[in-house]
Amino acid sequence: MSPRVVALVLAAAAAMSACDTPAPPSAGPEPVATVERVEAVDAATPGPADPQPSSTEAETPLAPTPAPTATTVATAHARPAWLGTRVLPLRPDGFGEMGETPRELRDRRLEPPAANRVAADAFIATIEPAPPEVLARSTWSDGCPVASADLRHVQVTFWGFDGRAHAGELLVHRDVAEGVADVFRQLYEARFPIEEMRIVRPEELDAPPTGDGNNTTSFVCRPTRGSNRWSQHAYGLAVDINPFHNPYVKGEVILPELARAYADRSWVRPGMIFEGDVATSAFDAIGWGWGGRWRSLTDPMHFSLSGT
Repeated sequence: MSPRVVALVLAAAAAMSACDTPAPPSAGPEPVATVERVEAVDAATPGPADPQPSSTEAETPLAPTPAPTATTVATAHARPAWLGTRVLPLRPDGFGEMGETPRELRDRRLEPPAANRVAADAFIATIEPAPPEVLARSTWSDGCPVASADLRHVQVTFWGFDGRAHAGELLVHRDVAEGVADVFRQLYEARFPIEEMRIVRPEELDAPPTGDGNNTTSFVCRPTRGSNRWSQHAYGLAVDINPFHNPYVKGEVILPELARAYADRSWVRPGMIFEGDVATSAFDAIGWGWGGRWRSLTDPMHFSLSGT
C-alpha cells in the first residue's frame, strides 16, 4: 500500500502578528490540499511525563474561566547550555524534587532546537503510515497496545517563539490524524508559539528527571503514572502542548518539576493554554477533552480523545 499523504497549506499573512483505555476513535476533518511530504525531523531534548487523573477526576470538570492567551513574539532567547542536563534528586513517588523555576525559564521564550528546522512561512501538514525508521526511533514495540499499522507519522509546520516557522513531527492514531493536523493548522494561523515538537525516544522512558522539558508530542508507549493501565498517549490518542508552559498540578506536585512559575495562571505569557483560546477551541471542535478542566488536578498541556 502506498503512503497516503495529506497536506494543508496556508500562506502566512504579512500583516499577521506575530492519558486509559480509549473511547472509539473518531475520524477528523477531510484534508483540503495535497503537497509533497516534508522530510522527518530528528529527535531533540526530552520532555516530561504527564500523570493522568482517575476517571472521577476526568468526569468532574471545572466551570470554564476564560482567559486570554498571549501569542508569539519575535524575540526569543537562546537555549541554555544546561537545559535537560541537570538531573533532579528523586522523591519516594518517583518524581524529581520540585524546585523554583530558573530565572531564564520564568518567562520561557526559547528558540526551537536545531532538529526543528526553520521552514517556509506556510502551513504544511503531511500524514503517512509510520515508516520503519520513524518507528525505530520512537517508543513503539510489539508490546504496545496499538499496532504499528495504526500509527501515522504527522509532520506539521509550527510557529516558534522566535517568530519563525519550524518543521515538527508527531506519531498519532490513524483515526485522529487528520483532526490533529487541522488543530495544528489553527494554531499556526493564530501564531500560537510552540517551543519544540518531536517524537519521544525509547531511552527517555526511563531517563532521570531534569524538570525542564517542553516537548509537544503525542504517542508515548507507557502506562498511566502509578497504574498498570495504558495511557491515552500509548494509543496515539492524546497530545501534550508546551508542557513547561502548561504544567500538571495536583496539590504540591508540579510537572515538569521546575515549572512552578507557570502554575500561576494569572500571569499570562506566550505559549500558555486557557479556556476558550485557539487550542481549547480547536480540540473541542474535534471532540477531544482538555486536562485544564479537571477538578482535583489540572493538566492544561493535555488533550485526549477520551478526555482522560
